[in-house]
Amino acid sequence: MSAARVRRGTIDDAAAVASIYNHYVTHTIVTFEEQPVAAAEMQSRMIAVLAKLPWLVLEHKGGIAGYAYASPWKMRVGYRFAVESSIYLAPAQVGRGFGSALYENLLEHLRAHDIHCVIGGAALPNPASVALHEKLGFTKVAHFRENGFKFGRWIDVAYWQRLL
Repeated sequence: MSAARVRRGTIDDAAAVASIYNHYVTHTIVTFEEQPVAAAEMQSRMIAVLAKLPWLVLEHKGGIAGYAYASPWKMRVGYRFAVESSIYLAPAQVGRGFGSALYENLLEHLRAHDIHCVIGGAALPNPASVALHEKLGFTKVAHFRENGFKFGRWIDVAYWQRLL
């Protein structure tokens, strides 16, 4: 992962983050959003996360190559030590080790926030996400059949969990 750096995201990164995310919105099943997200909306999402949890970006060659963040798993107080993680890489940056580096950095930040349980979900099939979660020590804990719908078809979703 030469010449790459992970740092805390800021709202100034929102346009680049939205651009990465919108590729997945419009071309893949990995998110169930169906309409591109504007930079202003992404700023709002980032502000909400950054108020309590980490939102990280990975810089490479002067641009944002990917991002990762965590959001509350559920809103009830008893879940305050559990989060759901999300990670996205620019399509041209996939397969270069950036995902592992970014996710490992996110896990370190979550430990510092006293998070105990990290849950990562993936729409299936998604061999890259499955491999990443398992490489980082996550265990598959759930597989829901046909609970998502996009591009005219039903999609399975699975979840992996890692205790910190």
